[in-house]
Amino acid sequence: MKTALVWFKTDLRIEDNETLIKAISQSQYIIPVYCFDDSHFETTSYGFKKTGSFRAQFLLEALEDLDTNLKKLGSGLLIVKGKPEIEIPKIVQEYKVQKVFVKREVAYEEKQTEKLVQDELFKLRCELETCSTSTLYHAEDLPFSIKDIPDVFTNFRKKTEKDAVIRKPFEKPLAISSHEIPEFRLPFLEELGLKKIKSDKRAAIPFKGGETEAIKRLNHYFYETKSLSKYKETRNGMIGADYSSKFSAWLAMGCISPRYIYAEVKKYEKEIGANDSTYWLIFELLWRDFFRFMFKKYQTKFFLYSGIKTEKVNSKSLNEKLLSQWINGTTQSDFINANMLELKLTGFMSNRGRQNVASYFCNELNMDWRLGAAYFEEQLIDYDVCSNWGNWAYLAGVGNDPREHRWFNIEKQASDYDKKREFRNLWLK
Repeated sequence: MKTALVWFKTDLRIEDNETLIKAISQSQYIIPVYCFDDSHFETTSYGFKKTGSFRAQFLLEALEDLDTNLKKLGSGLLIVKGKPEIEIPKIVQEYKVQKVFVKREVAYEEKQTEKLVQDELFKLRCELETCSTSTLYHAEDLPFSIKDIPDVFTNFRKKTEKDAVIRKPFEKPLAISSHEIPEFRLPFLEELGLKKIKSDKRAAIPFKGGETEAIKRLNHYFYETKSLSKYKETRNGMIGADYSSKFSAWLAMGCISPRYIYAEVKKYEKEIGANDSTYWLIFELLWRDFFRFMFKKYQTKFFLYSGIKTEKVNSKSLNEKLLSQWINGTTQSDFINANMLELKLTGFMSNRGRQNVASYFCNELNMDWRLGAAYFEEQLIDYDVCSNWGNWAYLAGVGNDPREHRWFNIEKQASDYDKKREFRNLWLK
């Protein structure tokens, strides 16, 4: 009568969830659990919240959807709040759990938490099994060991595309047997120390958390609008729902997997046709993989001022006034201001915008890049530890950029990507 606990984190889905599938195959009963980790709602050493209201709201919606989908299979989601190394072992004892299944982490703090839980479970003679569920390519299938992964994306991409295969996504389970799960109750934003968010009608897309919404978005972007076929041409857009896929928030929370998206792209290419744009979406998923594997390779280095380089060109200063102007969209650049206001009011910003505001922060304001990355961590609805810190280090010149120093001419960027000032007019009214 084996009982397993599935500890959900940023893998809030039923489709293509190896953790869930493995637990079901090895056990008779499953206890699906989500723990609101207290440390995720603290203020960081940079003075920003680790999780802001936009992402927290998206998380609450995703958990509600996950509970609904688990209930359809005969189970449900048990919600706890506190420190995982205390809360998870409590449930293990209560339900006499023999094994805990969880997604594998690569970033420093997440790995620390995983280790603390594992140590406590060891005392209870309960095993912790981790599964790699976040990438397009499985780490074991890469044509190099983690320590030998090329530091330049192009070299990584070419060899990986040539020599590695992408595994098929796991089918969703048909049924789950569970012990009786306590009534589902989510904390309110206020209980997490956060304020309710107001929606802004100018937002590019009304993001709503959950696997159901993720699949709905994919169907809209692929099949209803066929926007995928012109993704490469439109991806540098800045206004509206369909200039880019907007999958990032659902990917970050694991409401959809990269392999599921890949399988759908392949299906789309068969039915509607393949072109540069359909490939480009896979190319972007590969960037996401690259940063995750870089974190496995370099571990804590991405959080250091000097990143993965030994020398640092930018200043390490903090100018409260300049930081406040950047956050509140009152700098001397209207293009930067429009982007920063979009982020502040919606929790989202286009890829083009992100590159510009990060370059401005590092090169024009000449401040410690990690402050910018920490503000993004609080604010972004689609925050992903590896993509966020990896991209910031890249733009600060201390990451994986093969060029010594990447500097954006903000005025030129504004005239190239917001020629008619539509974006600036939208946000600077």
